[in-house]
Amino acid sequence: MASHAANLWVLLGLGLAGILLATKKLKKTIREDFGAFIDKLLLLPPPQPAPPKAPHPLTGLSFAVSDLFDIQGYVTGFGHPDWVKTHEAASSTCPVVSTLVEGGATCVGKTIVDELAFSISGENKHYDSPTNPAAPARIPGGACSGAAVAVATNAVDFAIGIDTVGGVRVPAGYCGVLGFKFSHGAVSNTGIIPVSSSLDSVGWFARDPNTLRHVGHVLLQLPFATQRNPRQIILADDYFQLLKIPVDRITQVVIKSAEKLFGRQLLKHQNLESYFEAKVPSLKDFTGTKAIDNTNVPTSRLLGNVMQLLQRHEFIKNHGDWINTVKPTIDPVISSQVYENPELTNEEIENLNAIRNQMRVAIGSLLKDDGILVVPTMPVVPPKLGSKEITSEDYQNRALSLLSIASISGCCQVTVPLGYHEKCPVSVSFIGRHGGDRFLLDTVQTMYATLQEQSTIVADPKSSKKTISQEESAEIAKEKGNQAFKERQWQKAITLYSEAIKLSDKNATYYSNRAAAYLATGSFVLAEEDCTKAITLDKKNVKAYLRRGTAREMLGYDKEAIDDFKYALVLEPNNKRAALSAERLRKVVQ
Repeated sequence: MASHAANLWVLLGLGLAGILLATKKLKKTIREDFGAFIDKLLLLPPPQPAPPKAPHPLTGLSFAVSDLFDIQGYVTGFGHPDWVKTHEAASSTCPVVSTLVEGGATCVGKTIVDELAFSISGENKHYDSPTNPAAPARIPGGACSGAAVAVATNAVDFAIGIDTVGGVRVPAGYCGVLGFKFSHGAVSNTGIIPVSSSLDSVGWFARDPNTLRHVGHVLLQLPFATQRNPRQIILADDYFQLLKIPVDRITQVVIKSAEKLFGRQLLKHQNLESYFEAKVPSLKDFTGTKAIDNTNVPTSRLLGNVMQLLQRHEFIKNHGDWINTVKPTIDPVISSQVYENPELTNEEIENLNAIRNQMRVAIGSLLKDDGILVVPTMPVVPPKLGSKEITSEDYQNRALSLLSIASISGCCQVTVPLGYHEKCPVSVSFIGRHGGDRFLLDTVQTMYATLQEQSTIVADPKSSKKTISQEESAEIAKEKGNQAFKERQWQKAITLYSEAIKLSDKNATYYSNRAAAYLATGSFVLAEEDCTKAITLDKKNVKAYLRRGTAREMLGYDKEAIDDFKYALVLEPNNKRAALSAERLRKVVQ
């Protein structure tokens, strides 16, 4: 790393001209960024394409990468100075990072991870551990602590990490931000240091559901599809008993939000202990191995043990030779977790893999294509820095039980912040079936504003009439406007959308929705003005182009209307409405 000269610009091998890496290094970890960063750098996106091509989807967004992702010209640090000393700089950039930069985002730095990315505490004795901005006297959670802190402090718009046994989900919950773990294998892990190959999944943090969703779509390289709502929301009642904060503080937020958005009929309750006992028969074989000395162990605990054993076995397989050769200084807690366990036999490894496969099938059977499983993210609020609670058997057992469902099954999971309890962040997690990443992103997008509204009310019932943030109030007004629109109450919808715009005048959706209501009342000039404003704010707002095209057609501006419909087709090539409208007008003009 020391060989890089300040201000030297190196062309990155991203297959795209114009993406440059500024290798100017800043001094390690200034406390103004809460200790999130280990390196500052700059990866610039390519120039914007010329119209009528759509702009890059992540234009204007900045991001950071956990120090597990390769960036050309930098040593990937893995949370340990001895790793840096014994490894060369990366010769190429990780495809995940390249995809985000090519998508229009600017990478501004690398963030701290736990030592060898092994634990979930967020503390690293080799570096100054990042400070949890939501609760400075408490741990930030790990392994990708720096990435969560960078997002929570507004240093970046989003950050990427790896989730093995909670590396994204835990710090998201403890720092009060959104955190998404992809389905295992949904995005390539090429160019990322492995921890446990069968558990590692790419994940990312964001402060708002729109950014979360955009990043997910870019990484998954998804074509356009209509957003879907859940048809069943299943609360894992027995897993909520692992909470050490009032259960209703979390469950009532989800229940009231689901009832308000979808109706009570979607809500279901499930005892996962009995379900997994029936659907994962290989767990019975696991209780007979030397890994378990007590056969009277709850299924949730067994799954936590399975996850730990897989993590340890594959970690040693990946890095045991390096540890034995270099003999790095390793935190005693991590060292004991890695080595104070007997080696697994081939038969035991096969059993663990059978449990993984059966868990994936079991979750898929429970949720199908349209279900969401609701569990606590973590059993407690963030423990205090340096406290014995972090290493206590009770904390570890409860945490690993909750985290093991998505890790072992490889399913996608999202951590959603729900405000504070006793001045500490609390959250809930939604799990989707393996491969259901888009659906889970859609669900978060749909439910987020209502979850925040209900969280405020549940946390303090007397506050239901208190002022909440303007953005949240605007979202509530918009949702009410949507309901009025569905009920064909056009003027009421216009009034509510106007209220949303007054509260938050930089949201393209509010203008586009009001334009739809104006179209319904025949106010075509006002509709065109609103759509133009929406397009100014968001050049990829397809509905705004379609609605402006309709308004212009009604005003007699046929050529301009054709241009709008054509541009909508550029953004969404399969949009039948745009294609039919453009073809109809083309015949009129001819």
